Amino acid sequence: MRQSTIGVWAGEEGPKDNGSSHLSIVARISFDYPSADEWADVALGLRPGHIYSRNSNPTVNVFEEKVRWLEEAEAATSFASGMAAISNTLGALLRPGDRVVSITDTYGGTHRIFTEFLPQMGISVELYDPIDEDSLERAIARGCRLVYLESPTNPTLKIVDLQKLADAAHTVGALVVTDNTVATPINQNPLKLGSDLVVHSASKFLGGHGDALGGAIAGSTELVTRVFRYREINGAALDPFAAFLLARGIRTLELRVARQNENALAVARFLESHRAVDRVFYPGLESHPNHDTAAKQMRGFGGMLSFTIRDTAGRGVTAFLDRLRLARKAASLGHVETMAGTPATTSHVECTAAQRAAMGIPDTLVRYSVGIENVADLIEDLQRALN
Repeated sequence: MRQSTIGVWAGEEGPKDNGSSHLSIVARISFDYPSADEWADVALGLRPGHIYSRNSNPTVNVFEEKVRWLEEAEAATSFASGMAAISNTLGALLRPGDRVVSITDTYGGTHRIFTEFLPQMGISVELYDPIDEDSLERAIARGCRLVYLESPTNPTLKIVDLQKLADAAHTVGALVVTDNTVATPINQNPLKLGSDLVVHSASKFLGGHGDALGGAIAGSTELVTRVFRYREINGAALDPFAAFLLARGIRTLELRVARQNENALAVARFLESHRAVDRVFYPGLESHPNHDTAAKQMRGFGGMLSFTIRDTAGRGVTAFLDRLRLARKAASLGHVETMAGTPATTSHVECTAAQRAAMGIPDTLVRYSVGIENVADLIEDLQRALN
């Protein structure tokens, strides 16, 4: 099946509960069986079924199947949020004494795990500029347990060569985990580029409507099972109602992302030509330093971009955001409506101003997640606010 068909049908091919033609919300904590023997068989994994919704749930499984199919993976599992997916994956795969190599430009919450939480557990983390791939490759070659990547990065939309870095990691026996939230499986499949696990904050593009928190990983059965066993005991389970909303959102994922790709490129080209804009960060622009790499490994360039405003008075960004009419000033991305904000209040609110500056995130930067509105309206709104 192709992606638009997968979004609609994956996990939903067979008959539904009570003859329903659509997915039902199974709001049950536990599941009973007609006999103790049948119950025992399910508990021991000798036959399919569910015991307790912290472990598995029919509605949640449908969402997981959609992610599995979209990422062309052997297995997938879910979590209560995107950060739960990231933290449980790292917790399941790392041990004291391990070494992690990653990039400076990861999502703010991930960056905090790398700089604060993992070192407290005796795990060393080395972070490198994603643009400096030679330094990354040399660091990986010195040996590590895990390489953690994000491409495009949030919020400066840097691109790393996933295949090249995965090859370098596998040479030294390291695992590769890639956050694919910003790209989505419509635009990019990291598993096909050498990654061992792919991570999503499903709260963003996968759900698409800003009404459900969730996270997911996909990859080999062996690795996903290891993370699942860690998650089921740590308790970061996805709620069935949220799973229902996320699965429903995935049904229109391909349509939404195609429109957002188109809108974002048009907006980026407009911004690049505006006198009040200093620089635009979007991998679909030929001026982007990693455009060739993005074109090689992505089918579309995504629905998010960022840009810096020429701000000599120090109030330009705030004034600009307050003038926007067709953008929610809110801390998320990937929704059907356009959203805009600064990294200090969105992706990197957990970081200090000095940490953001070290990552190359200036105070004059605006993160702009493009929705599915008519792009002419969005450009008119941006023109008015910038003027």
